[in-house]
Amino acid sequence: MPFIIVRDDITTMQVDAIVNAANESLLGGGGMDGQIHRAAGPKLLEECRTLGGCETGGAKITKGYNLPAKYIIHAVGPVWQGGSQREKELLASCYRQALQLAADKGLESVAFPLISSGIYGYPKDQALQVAADTIRAFLEQNDMLVYLAVFDRKALEASQGLFQDIQSFIDEKYVEERADWLETTSRRRVEFGGQWEDAVRGNLPPRAWELQSESPLEQSPWETDDEAASSRDYTRRQHPRPYAKTKRGLSLPRLKGKKKSPPLEETQEMEVLRAPAPAMAPQSLADRLKQMDETFSQTLLRRIDLAGLSDPQCYKKANVDRKLFSKIRGDIHYRPSKQTAIAFALALEMSLEDTQDLLRKAGYALSPSSKADIIVEYFILHNNYDIFEINQALFAFDQVLLGA
Repeated sequence: MPFIIVRDDITTMQVDAIVNAANESLLGGGGMDGQIHRAAGPKLLEECRTLGGCETGGAKITKGYNLPAKYIIHAVGPVWQGGSQREKELLASCYRQALQLAADKGLESVAFPLISSGIYGYPKDQALQVAADTIRAFLEQNDMLVYLAVFDRKALEASQGLFQDIQSFIDEKYVEERADWLETTSRRRVEFGGQWEDAVRGNLPPRAWELQSESPLEQSPWETDDEAASSRDYTRRQHPRPYAKTKRGLSLPRLKGKKKSPPLEETQEMEVLRAPAPAMAPQSLADRLKQMDETFSQTLLRRIDLAGLSDPQCYKKANVDRKLFSKIRGDIHYRPSKQTAIAFALALEMSLEDTQDLLRKAGYALSPSSKADIIVEYFILHNNYDIFEINQALFAFDQVLLGA
């Protein structure tokens, strides 16, 4: 089952058990410990008095009482003393024991706070790494939905160097996308019936755009209005347009006085414009259906075999629930969410091109307009397929996490 970071109040979470970062007495205290005791009610304290406390690195379980969770697992983390007093070992131990208690009770979901990172002073980046490593190692052998409830972004501050790199990459991609947009929607000056109008590609008949794009009418972003006007006057004199705007589209303007035949080239061009496009015989629906490509499910299962992974190895690496994977395997037309599709591409360590191909099978694409997609692209281009680290970055940028 997946491991998910959430920004939430752990006392309100709808899970089988929440973990309390307790002290050795288990009788309540400050911070989150006191908040959980207040939310659970006085019966929690009565039960805790019967437990005889708990040593650092250990965990004990009680009922949830007034909480939405059925159980509370009290885990005692270490006080930070510089890292030389077995703090890492003790912190990992309390995560393992809490998870084992949940497994022994047959629980399917549990939510942790970032243990020891508050008043106990454990550096948040190191506390986060210990939590991630220990929980992921447990999930390799067990099926359980595990949440890490981080109430604010300060838990991720230690990775600001990475996030600044990602922010720079996002900014760069947005600049590139803006440049592409300006190129495809650049404003041009087009003459209709003697009047010059601004037009945007896509709003003109194809021939009109082709004609106006052949002339030097586009104003440079560095050109002044006076220079542009002068250029337009010159262009109007040197490149008169044979077409005028009518209700039916483009046509030759009426010439006053003696009628003149248009030049031969223009006559030929008009004939080409009037000639109907050759009709293409439409394919039958049956023919189209015969040409269907592999579905997402078929492509995914084939790529798992090529990678030499077992099904559990793949869906756990993708941070995806076993039940969801069973749906994908059992229905070749199953369409997953975009986050799930991306998660499988990362689990299979696909290139950016292969990732886009897999997403197309599910009807999606990585878009330069999506901050989440740009973050995923950043990690793929840096050959970093650690889905937890990617989710950590997505969390910091307030994006939807990967997996399911």
